[in-house]
Amino acid sequence: MPLFAIPFPAIDPMAIEIGPFAIRWYALAYIVGLLFGWWFVRRLVSSPPLWNGAAPLKPLDIDDMFLWAALGVILGGRAGYVLFYNLPAFAEDPLEIFKLWHGGMSFHGGFLGVIIAVLVFGWRRKVSGFTMLDLAAAGVPVGLFLGRIANFINGELYGRVTDMPWGVIFPDPNAGPLPRHPSQLYEGFLEGLVIFAVLVWLIYRWRALSRPGLCAGVFTAGYGIARIIVEFFRMPDPQIGYLFGGWLTMGMVLSLPMVAVGLWLIIRAIRHPQAQAAT
Repeated sequence: MPLFAIPFPAIDPMAIEIGPFAIRWYALAYIVGLLFGWWFVRRLVSSPPLWNGAAPLKPLDIDDMFLWAALGVILGGRAGYVLFYNLPAFAEDPLEIFKLWHGGMSFHGGFLGVIIAVLVFGWRRKVSGFTMLDLAAAGVPVGLFLGRIANFINGELYGRVTDMPWGVIFPDPNAGPLPRHPSQLYEGFLEGLVIFAVLVWLIYRWRALSRPGLCAGVFTAGYGIARIIVEFFRMPDPQIGYLFGGWLTMGMVLSLPMVAVGLWLIIRAIRHPQAQAAT
C-alpha cells in the first residue's frame, strides 16, 4: 500500500435490508434529497418577506410540484445516461434501459428533466417560468450532496491516481492498487454544500427570489463551473474516455452550456428586477 493512502471504508451499499426488502444508499439519497428539497421550498413560499410580497405559490402547490420534479429527475436522468454515456450498449439490449436498479443516471439529463417538469407545472399554474426554476434550484443542491456521498459509498465515479495524502484505494478492480482522488466528495462539497450555502445567503440576505431567474442562474453557472473543475480530478467514463484525444471529457462538454445559460440568467435578473414573480 502506498504511503499516506487511505483504505476504502467498508460500507455496505445496502442501507436497509430486511429479508427480500432492500434499499441502497443511492436510492435513499434520492429519497432524502427530494424530501429535504420539498420541505425547504415549502418554507420559502411560506415566507412573504422573501418575495417582497405574497409568494406566487402556496405550500400545497409545492406538494404537486415535487411529484412533477421527481418524475423529471428519474426519467431525465435515465434518458440522459442512455443517450450521452452508453447508447451503443443500450441499443444492443433495449430492455436494460428500464432496469434502474443496475445503476446509470446522468445529472445533466435529470437537470433537463426537472426543467421541463417545473416549467410545464408553472405554465399550468400561471407562474413565471423563471420563478419555477428558482424554486427548483433551491431544492436541488442538498440532494446532489447526498447523491455524491452515495457514489462514494458505492465506490463508483472515483478520481484519477494521486499522491496526495487523502488519496483513497477503491475496491473496484479497474481502479487498481493505487490511491485515487475521492472526486465524489469533491463534487458533493462544491456542487452541493457550497452552492446551497450561496443560494441561502442570496435568498435570505438579498431577497434573491424577488429577482426571478437569479437563483436559477447562480445554481446553473455554479454547478457547471464546479463540475468542470472536478472533471480534472475525476476519471472519465470508460466507454467514452477523453474526447478529441485530449483532456476534454463529456462532463465538461455538457457543463459548458450550463455556465453560459447560468450567466445569462444572472445578468437578466440583475438588469430586470421584478417585484412580483407571478405572470
